[in-house]
Amino acid sequence: MKKDSGYSTMAAHQEQEEKLWVAVKMSALVLGSALLIFTALVNSVSWCVQKIWDTSGYFWQTTWLKLYYLLEGREWSLFLFGAALVPSLAFWCFNGILMVADVTGRPTFITRYRIQLGKNDPVDTEKLRQAIYTALFNQFLVSFPMLVPMFYVMKWWGNTFSKELPTFQWFLVELSIFTLIEEILFYYSHRLVHLPLLYKHIHKKHHEWTAPIGVVSIYAHPLEHILSNTLPVMTGPMLMGSHMVSITAWFSLALVTTSISHCGYHLPFLPSPEFHDFHHLKFNQCYGVLGVLDYLHGTDDVFRQSKAYERHRVLLSLTPLSKSIPDIPKRAG
Repeated sequence: MKKDSGYSTMAAHQEQEEKLWVAVKMSALVLGSALLIFTALVNSVSWCVQKIWDTSGYFWQTTWLKLYYLLEGREWSLFLFGAALVPSLAFWCFNGILMVADVTGRPTFITRYRIQLGKNDPVDTEKLRQAIYTALFNQFLVSFPMLVPMFYVMKWWGNTFSKELPTFQWFLVELSIFTLIEEILFYYSHRLVHLPLLYKHIHKKHHEWTAPIGVVSIYAHPLEHILSNTLPVMTGPMLMGSHMVSITAWFSLALVTTSISHCGYHLPFLPSPEFHDFHHLKFNQCYGVLGVLDYLHGTDDVFRQSKAYERHRVLLSLTPLSKSIPDIPKRAG
């Protein structure tokens, strides 16, 4: 009996090794093919984009110099304009459009793409008002003061206020590094504030919205806003000693992207917000931005088994994914 058991164990072990080896070969084949295709596409796309960049490069360089001389080269004024004013305008202009849809239900071109059907239809105006107040508080009394030490770090690097703009290729490198750093810092700080004690006293405020809207992206306890919202975005440029124009583009992109993740609408041709919307719905899934660390840590298992995962892609048509990939109706009783 023991002998048979030993043979069974060895056979099972060999079978597992064979499956693992097949999986490794298949992965190598898929990744190798994908890498070749990706490299070809990147080279083609980067060539086209570089042509556009070269054509418009003179325009951007001239525009930057006009601003530089308009502000008489005052570094603090340039920094406030690029790191505070422009990103803030991008955030509030984008969210202003979304809030009109949230409150009025119009235009239907936006509201028909609602993710959690029946939620915020229309939004509670008192709750929205409180979210706006908190967002403004975090922006003006938390984020903006944090720009002061950042300014001195950037000044120490000595590249931030250069009259010459960075090349497009270098900006892409920086953008990739910024995104990676944000993913790491946001994922682990986000999981940290989900610990019971911190959740109760800090992160619960953000999760008052189980069906979030755009402005809720910075509706948070001030400590969370520092730890999870601001530092992950600021760290990349500070480590890289980035140019002011790169910082402006990155801050604006980060604020608009997080607004999309929270907006509650899966709009055509924009990044999918399904991943983070699912986090607000379930609380213990989808902690990151890109989803890479969630996959490695297994914190997206439930999400991957849901209809939301099937809808987690860029919508390339005008048909709402809630219609083409509807949720499974709940059984009565």
